[in-house]
Amino acid sequence: MRRYSSIVVLTGAGISAESGIQTFRGGGGLWEGHDIEEVATFDGYVRNPRKVLSFYNDRRRDLRRAGIEPNAAHLALAEFERNHPGEFLLVTQNVDDLHERAGSRELRHMHGELDKVRCQRCHQVYSSREDIEPSTQCPWCMAAGRVRPHIVWFGEMPFHMDEIHLRLARCDLFVSIGTSGNVYPAAGFVELAHQRGITTVELNLEPSEGAALFSEGHYGPATTIVPEFFARLRQT
Repeated sequence: MRRYSSIVVLTGAGISAESGIQTFRGGGGLWEGHDIEEVATFDGYVRNPRKVLSFYNDRRRDLRRAGIEPNAAHLALAEFERNHPGEFLLVTQNVDDLHERAGSRELRHMHGELDKVRCQRCHQVYSSREDIEPSTQCPWCMAAGRVRPHIVWFGEMPFHMDEIHLRLARCDLFVSIGTSGNVYPAAGFVELAHQRGITTVELNLEPSEGAALFSEGHYGPATTIVPEFFARLRQT
């Protein structure tokens, strides 16, 4: 395996599934029994803020359940970052905080974070583990009823896109972990890397929809294949 100087890693729900975090899609996923238009769009929030806020309050509490901890895949990425002499950026579609708890630092949450909220009046983003209610008051501008989850809903632009594209343009290795390959714009990252001749690797439970665009693929549980791959990469 060759040595790479600039690495971008993308993670999706598959890396956190083994930690007990429900994925959104598939049987038993979070969308099962929920209308996406009602709980994951701004229009749904405007129509019924209490229902939307309750959905994310439940997700926030789920993160604090006993046994929800970073797994071997999260830990392997944090360890690799600490020891990699070149550039490293971890981009995650996940809204949980397991990468942070594992020790990752060069981390960008493109779909937001469950443990943060933002005010629609003053646009301040701040950490909060408390339930949000329709009457919640912003501690910065004191406006009531304008606080929402710091989550990218369907139809909204993901965060950090300019930086992500810049880092993709100059990396020499792109690794996708635990993603379905059907949620854009993240699903298009491998296309951008492929067009530039960048080495692309998929680590997933099974081949994603964009598997044919990857230079190589390794399939199995994230807690097995992610530590194995990055251990080999560290030895080059």
